[in-house]
Amino acid sequence: MLIAKHQNIIDNAVKANHERTFYSQYPEHPKAYGEAAPAQGEVAYKSLLNQPFPRLKQKVVENWYGEEVSPYTLEPLGISYPVISTEELVKAGKRAGQRWAQLSVADRAGILTETLEKIQHHFFEIAHATMHTTGQSFMMSFQASGPHANDRALEAIAMGYQQLQHFPGAQTWEKPMGKISVKLQKSFRPVPKGLGLVIGCSTFPVWNSLPGIYADLITGNPVIVKPHAKAVLPIAIVVAVIQQVLEENGQDPYTCQLAADSTRQPITKALCEHPDVHLIDYTGGSAFGNYVESLASQGKTVFTEKSGVNSVIIDSVQDIDAVMQNLAFSVSLYSGQMCTAPQNFFIPETGVKTPGGMLSFDEVAQKFTDAITALVNNPKMGAGTLGAVQNETTLQRAREAKQLGGKILLEGAPVTSEEFAGARTWSPVVVVVSAEDSHIFQQELFGPVVLLVKTKNTDDSIRLARQMASSHGAITCGAYATDESVMDKIADAMNSVFTPVSFNFTGFIWVNQHAAFSDFHVTGGNPAGNASFTTPEFVDKRFVWVGNRTYVS
Repeated sequence: MLIAKHQNIIDNAVKANHERTFYSQYPEHPKAYGEAAPAQGEVAYKSLLNQPFPRLKQKVVENWYGEEVSPYTLEPLGISYPVISTEELVKAGKRAGQRWAQLSVADRAGILTETLEKIQHHFFEIAHATMHTTGQSFMMSFQASGPHANDRALEAIAMGYQQLQHFPGAQTWEKPMGKISVKLQKSFRPVPKGLGLVIGCSTFPVWNSLPGIYADLITGNPVIVKPHAKAVLPIAIVVAVIQQVLEENGQDPYTCQLAADSTRQPITKALCEHPDVHLIDYTGGSAFGNYVESLASQGKTVFTEKSGVNSVIIDSVQDIDAVMQNLAFSVSLYSGQMCTAPQNFFIPETGVKTPGGMLSFDEVAQKFTDAITALVNNPKMGAGTLGAVQNETTLQRAREAKQLGGKILLEGAPVTSEEFAGARTWSPVVVVVSAEDSHIFQQELFGPVVLLVKTKNTDDSIRLARQMASSHGAITCGAYATDESVMDKIADAMNSVFTPVSFNFTGFIWVNQHAAFSDFHVTGGNPAGNASFTTPEFVDKRFVWVGNRTYVS
């Protein structure tokens, strides 16, 4: 049995979920996977180009289609995926789910952990696939779609393994009633809600999808994976591995299906609204996310991660140069195309306190733009940090930032990539606005656009950042303060609108990063999303406890 093989991994993950200390089952260092792995992964990736994707176990296919284009080469990948009708996907999923639901949680946990152990052998192949669909740098692609995504999946398995065994499976219940007693044999069963749908995004097609996929599967629900049409390959490789392991262990590979479509003929709404789809996980923009959340009125259980407006509050610092270098990296990383990237920087017009005295607003702004320029122009770091811009809409938004209003402090520009001369790139644009320019900063400007907001004082900064999180949602908030009372004030304000705060980050840790087994990704408490990776609620809402009673005479 696979549970015996992987019991130690599962137990360690359950323990890590409780303790919240650093834990990783899958090392983020490429060297941990052997010297031959990088070259083998690249060969495997290239072997998939310009042909139908061959690995899925799904056989009832209506057509083949693909439209992925590399942000680095601007050339099509040429890969097509099976196009399958909504009814066929639902029918196959329901059929497979009946067998999957009969398995014990231990058996499901063993099989699912086995899938992760097999997926790790594809990390480098998935990295190239992620790079050439999302525009992430190779190292980010490797870490985010490989070890970090696997850890998030294991986190969901461990949480489900724990929650599904929260109550005993059977218990003898006896109520004393004087000289007699009433005796019942009771059983408690976690019943899966039914077919799940996981809707992927174009920027993090694996990292954002695996928690929902594995939360569905560990709780006994079959799942349909609907990737973004522009970023299918990374998650297709993962789904193919899951199907292979399911089949090898006597399960129906249709328990986890890929539902590819096109931007011209999308099937997402048809799947969402199908009466036999009971669970929906969504990552992406707020407009469609609000639609998904509205389906709760139809009895669907939905989990969303939408867009938000993330803030940085700067009051006082110990080392202004270290702070600005850290923040410059945060806004440059993957060209600001992360849901955790900071956008609005609230800085008092009176300046920022440092050990050497007050720095004016203009001096702080100059140090910030200087740090960005130094990073962008660094031949060893610039292009690799920025990666490429995933789509033309994001690029156009950055190009047109000067039309927002405010004062352009730093112009964006293409960044030369030595390896990919034609890559779609753009460096961060920095715009200065006033606290009264709410029409400018009260919106998500996804991509390499940064706003420096001049406020009256730190209290004004806190007020505005809190208002942004409350009205528009926020996944992260960075803050810099040397006074404990100011830090407490910031934490209380932002936590009251369910936004976590990262204080005084410098060095090799950034506000963008959320670690599996420790950080809750999205709180589910503000408009940025209604769910969190990975709290008990993220798995509990996917099944229902049902109790049966038998009278014992």
